Amino acid sequence: MSELVFDVAEKSSSLVREEIELAKTEVSEKVGKILRGSVVGIAAGIFAFLALILVMEGIAWLLAEEVFDGNAWPGFFVEAAAFLLIAAAAGFIAYRSVQAGAPPLPEQAIAEAKLTKETLESGAKAGGE
Repeated sequence: MSELVFDVAEKSSSLVREEIELAKTEVSEKVGKILRGSVVGIAAGIFAFLALILVMEGIAWLLAEEVFDGNAWPGFFVEAAAFLLIAAAAGFIAYRSVQAGAPPLPEQAIAEAKLTKETLESGAKAGGE
């Protein structure tokens, strides 16, 4: 009987170690994917920002010539207002994205642990009866 108890304890601790390893692996994979996506997104954002600077500069000068009778400063203020609106929208989108990407949880490992707990509890109930 003591050998059986020792065997169950050994297998339980082995199972717990394997579930911990599964959780670590799952979290590290998710963090790696988030990191890669973030780096690519930052690079894309930098290039888009540089292009936007040039486009907005051109629009400011176009407004100066066509709308404001050659006065450049009103065109640049209009552009500044547009930049502020774009920044507000980007900030809102970033906030929602961060909220949606809740902390990376090892979902598979948690589900496996719950299943193991239920199996052990049902086995204990069946063995106790």
